[in-house]
Amino acid sequence: MDAAGGDDDVMPTFTHREARRVVIGILLCILLAAVDQTVVVPAVPAIAAEMNAFGHLSWIVTAYLLTSTAMTPIYGKISDSVGRRAVLLPCLVLFFVASAACALAQTLPQLIGARALQGVGGAGLMSMAQSAIADVVAPRERGRYQAYMTTTWGFASIAGPILGGYVTDHLSWRWVFWINLPITVAAFLLSDRALRMIPVRRRPVHIDWGGSLFLVAGITAWLLLLSWGGSEYAWLSWPILGLFTGGLALIWLLAWQERRSGDPLLPPRLFASRVFVCGIVLAFFASLGMFAGIFMLPLFFQLIHGADAEQSGQLVVPFLTISTVASYGTGVWTRRVGRTRLAILVGLVITAVGLGLMAGADGHTALWLTVLYSSLAGIGVGIVMPATLVSVQNAAERRDVGVATATMLFLRSMGGAFGSTMSGALVSMGFGGALATIGLEGRIDLGALRAGSDAFAGLPAGSRGVAEAGLQHGFSVAFAVAAGLMLVAVGVALVMPDVALRAAGEPTQGGIGH
Repeated sequence: MDAAGGDDDVMPTFTHREARRVVIGILLCILLAAVDQTVVVPAVPAIAAEMNAFGHLSWIVTAYLLTSTAMTPIYGKISDSVGRRAVLLPCLVLFFVASAACALAQTLPQLIGARALQGVGGAGLMSMAQSAIADVVAPRERGRYQAYMTTTWGFASIAGPILGGYVTDHLSWRWVFWINLPITVAAFLLSDRALRMIPVRRRPVHIDWGGSLFLVAGITAWLLLLSWGGSEYAWLSWPILGLFTGGLALIWLLAWQERRSGDPLLPPRLFASRVFVCGIVLAFFASLGMFAGIFMLPLFFQLIHGADAEQSGQLVVPFLTISTVASYGTGVWTRRVGRTRLAILVGLVITAVGLGLMAGADGHTALWLTVLYSSLAGIGVGIVMPATLVSVQNAAERRDVGVATATMLFLRSMGGAFGSTMSGALVSMGFGGALATIGLEGRIDLGALRAGSDAFAGLPAGSRGVAEAGLQHGFSVAFAVAAGLMLVAVGVALVMPDVALRAAGEPTQGGIGH
């Protein structure tokens, strides 16, 4: 490793061998973070049955999402001062302890509390892994290592639901959490060794407690709004409107606090860069498209095409697999051309086309054609995801890489939460409207259909047709809205400056316009 001068904004130069050792050393952290997003989902019904708690099951997922999303920017800020290793290793220890607590939980409140604690630890895994990669690989060269990351992420995304379902069926839902322990230990040992190679420019740690408080409170309000809206409370009810208003007020207070703080949690200088602002907004939209697909496609294959749970999982594999392949191809292409905006634009357009075609698909559309449409959307999001990450990291000064990466991952989490929640709400609204016309509103819900029962079996042919048409309409609207939002993202990408990616030893290109 060679020092590239004394400029604090010039990253040190690592050889390919050194950079590969760091990247490979933190792959298990990426694996843990990716698997934990999906592995618990198939176990939720078994957890509900054992604990006799169907009413608040969403909190098993929401508790993790709340704490992990809230802590991600905080970890990014701290790691820019003390180094990635000093943050990642304690996060792995906490993740280990919380996973054991989840496996040992005897009541739903205990499990929800353990999941919240697991989210606090899990927040550091992906953000520190991505920040460490940015420490050792220049933005233009990052495509060279994309295969390691995309293969790991793709494998985890596909294997998570399959592993969770298998373990739950053949062992116990508790093993979904027990299997984290040996992987966490291995990740700790490999990361400890790998991250010792990265030099740390230590600076005094000044925690912006005011900014942290407003950020965590604001995120909590918005995520509760997304979690409760349309399920626990009507979208226009006072609790939801209160969360919306409170969230806006807290974000305004956060902006006010960051402008006056001597060492802000989210430095305003980051938001002076148009590339950075556009990049994190586009990361939000890309994640929205990804999670809208992940949420709706299995339901579409089951409820519209009559596939069972195992078959629907297999039919989603092309969407996830081709997304991984496209992500790797994008890394190679951006390394060659040294820019990302064209890739982002192409990816967003392909995503919009794929989701738009899905909006026109129905039970009469050939299954292979439906899989082709969904695969197009997968190609698109696979192109956009890595391109936005590299753009955001390229726009940040070296001292801000951690917080810039964490902010981008935070927007991704919010986009994923919004995408899945929005999709579920739109499908349910279309379905509920149809049921209201035949006098069955409230008597049949998507939960019953997702459980595999034929909730329409006793209906007259005419009523059954109305219900099925309403379900189809709900999917069509949800896919169409998602496609429309991708076109909004195209507009954002068009005003994003097309800045060249830095090579090793080059400083950040300063200026508000970049």
